Formats: sequence, C-alpha cells, structure tokens
Amino acid sequence: MKTNMTMVLAAALVALAVGSRAAEQTAAEKLGWTMAVHSYTFQKFSIFDAIDKTASIGLKDMSISGSVNLLEAGKIKKSSTPAIADKDFAAIQKHMQAKGLHTKFVNMGVVKPTLSEEETRKIFEGAKRLGIDILVAEPETHGKMEELPKVMDVCEKLAKEFNIKVAIHNHPGPKNFYWDPKVVLAAVQGRSPLLGACADVGHYIRSGLEPIACLKLLEGRILALHFKDLNEKSPKGHDVPWGTGISNARGMMEELKRQGYKGAFCVEYETNWENSTPEIAECVKFFNKTCAELAK
Repeated sequence: MKTNMTMVLAAALVALAVGSRAAEQTAAEKLGWTMAVHSYTFQKFSIFDAIDKTASIGLKDMSISGSVNLLEAGKIKKSSTPAIADKDFAAIQKHMQAKGLHTKFVNMGVVKPTLSEEETRKIFEGAKRLGIDILVAEPETHGKMEELPKVMDVCEKLAKEFNIKVAIHNHPGPKNFYWDPKVVLAAVQGRSPLLGACADVGHYIRSGLEPIACLKLLEGRILALHFKDLNEKSPKGHDVPWGTGISNARGMMEELKRQGYKGAFCVEYETNWENSTPEIAECVKFFNKTCAELAK
C-alpha cells in the first residue's frame, strides 16, 4: 500500500512539474516562434555592441549577417562570417552568454552561393563550424534564369550533405533577381524541403507587392523571415515600429500562424541607424501582444 502511495505521489509531482513548465511557456513559444534581432540592424556598430543593444531590449536571440563587425585596436574590422576565426567566434559567444542571449544564431546571411561547388562549400563548412543550421542566401545567377537550376543543384547537394537549410532572400525589384516570390518558388519547386525562402516582407512592399499574398504563395517553403512594417508603399518606404505602418503586421502574423510557420521573426530595422533600439523595443511589445492574442 505504501509503495502504491509513493508511486501516486511521484506521478503527481511529475504532472505538477510538467504543468509548471507549460505555464512558463510564452505565447510566442506556444506558436513555435521566437523574435530575433538581425545583426545588420546594428551595422554601424561592432557585433559586441549589437549584442549589448539586443540584450537591452529584452531579446535573447540574434541572426548574423554574412559579414560581421569585429573590433581590432578599438576600431571596427569587417570580416566574412563563414571565415571568422574560431577565437573571434568564441569571444562573440562568450559575450552573448554574459548578456543572457542564446549563443546559437538563428540563421546567417545574406550569403552568395555560386556555381562553383568548391567556393560554395566554404560557406557551408563555415556555417557548420559556427553551428548555423539556416543560411539566408541569394544564389548567384548573373541575372539569367537559365543559370538558376544549376546553382540550385549546388545548393541542394550541399544542403543535404551538411543538413543545413537554404532560405532564399529577396531584395527589392526589379534589379534583384529574387524580388518576385514566383522566382523563389521556381528555385525550390520539387527540391528538398531543406530549400525554401527567407521572406523579407518589407522588400515585398518596396517592390510593389502585397506581402500577405507573397507569404501565401510561398506556403510550406518559408524557412525564415525578415519581418518589417513600413511607413509607405513605395521603394522609399522605411521601417517603423511594428503595427504602426501600412504593412498589416498583424495580418501577416495571422497568415503565418495559419500556415503553421515555426521559426524566427528577425528584426532587420533599416532606419534611424544610430538609435533604433527604442523603436525596436516597440516592435517587441507589438510582437508579444499579438502572440498573446493569437495563441489563445
């Protein structure tokens, strides 16, 4: 009888612990989302300052650009992220840990895979060494649609070999090859699920596209986000705190929930470069409030 009571008590304690962990889960976590700052947001500062600024607004995750601003003799020295020295990356991770951030970057990029498997392999090797499992990329095509299948063959081969996802990023059209999500879809159609899109929703608007329609077109292939809200629908549109612009930030989040998107919402705030943290803090408030409403 005593043994049975002990077992019942143990089971109750386990259930209580599980329930407690579930209660501690944030609304974003329930949705499978996290909010991260893309280091390019602080491209005028060192990566160490970028970490400090990210911590100051209460976020714990970052994504890192294809190049990183290191410090040398008190001055910023730009380095290729895939080629960064182990000692420099260790210093970055140590600083992240000291500031309470997760030491694994949610993704890296934009990087530029090419038709050269040898050169592209260096990007993947660097990502693997740094613990990166999503590359935000714009594979080189020289603007020629006929080169797209060839460079995607290289990306797919290495993605499978290294088990690293490749999320194709869009810059504004019409100059950028990947400005239209139909091109991104053509690049990944019929290929491994390791290949998909990094949807930069601000650049959709700058390209004259409707972001929710673009997200719908890419359903099932969205691996990463550069999430933004802009002040106007034009190539000159600039970032504003989420929920205060014309991008329908809540509508995009509703659509991503409908799709079952799981992953990071990366802030790439490209205005007020010297002092954007107060505005990013407003984005954090909007994200948390909207997640709380969507997670119900």
